[in-house]
Amino acid sequence: MNKDPHTIIDDDDDPEGYRKIDHYNHDSLNKLSQSYLEVLQNLGENTSREGILKTPERVAKAMQFLTQGYHLNAKEILESARFREDYKQMVIVKDIEVYSLCEHHMLPFFGKAHVAYIPNNYIVGLSKIPRVVDVFARRLQVQERLTVEIRDAIQETLSPLGVAVVIEARHLCMQMRGIQKQNSVTTTSAFTGEFENDRTRSEFLRLIADKHI
Repeated sequence: MNKDPHTIIDDDDDPEGYRKIDHYNHDSLNKLSQSYLEVLQNLGENTSREGILKTPERVAKAMQFLTQGYHLNAKEILESARFREDYKQMVIVKDIEVYSLCEHHMLPFFGKAHVAYIPNNYIVGLSKIPRVVDVFARRLQVQERLTVEIRDAIQETLSPLGVAVVIEARHLCMQMRGIQKQNSVTTTSAFTGEFENDRTRSEFLRLIADKHI
């Protein structure tokens, strides 16, 4: 069987059953690898030693994975599983793992996102909410913009009665360097529609704080 030279197959080349396939852009991978080789050299590292030989390529692959959101479309993801349904109560997907890179230092920030919407004739497949989170998290980001982008994508695509997004995250740029505050957590929020009403917003905040599920 001919293999795409740009495709990496993680497991045995078994045509039966499930296979995980990581796909990388070959041209970008080569350019990134060369750039990271130069970074290591400029840091004073011996790039010919065994443990470092493949590091530029590994980092290049990691960066393509961690920034894959640039090539994903949140609207298309939501529209692929939009269903007409006469349900007008709150839908919450909470404790969604978030992994992103701070655009200022390119260090990780990570935590949880809590997303809710109130349908207006349409609901969306539950898995699409975490996918939308990943679309915007897998980029160079700031937490404030990430929160708003998730909110706006859901609001603009589904036209619900309201959207709520809360993100709680730890930033390694504050923990590993700079101020070095190990226990700091940053919380951001964004609301539209019915969630701008105190009662609805309070219900949402109470439900995401409930850890008994």
